[in-house]
Amino acid sequence: MEIAKFQALIERIYYERDASRGLAGTHMWFCEEVGELTRALRRNEVDDLEGEFADVLAWLATLASIAGVDLERAACRKYARGCPRCHETPCGCG
Repeated sequence: MEIAKFQALIERIYYERDASRGLAGTHMWFCEEVGELTRALRRNEVDDLEGEFADVLAWLATLASIAGVDLERAACRKYARGCPRCHETPCGCG
């Protein structure tokens, strides 16, 4: 699935509720999900990693939507030429 399609899907599922919560409140939920991913990584809970990564991506997408950011466009603008700093792939920054 393309990033833009995923962001649109998350908007259809959650945007109304997340937008009414606001950016700050939704960001706190995002941070909680990042914490759950961190815990799964630390504990090497391999069976939980896929779901936790998906949750973090979904919350990131909804935050971007609330903030009016097109994630696919933002990612392409920043990373299409490789590393944003040195423009190399792989990164040559030392």
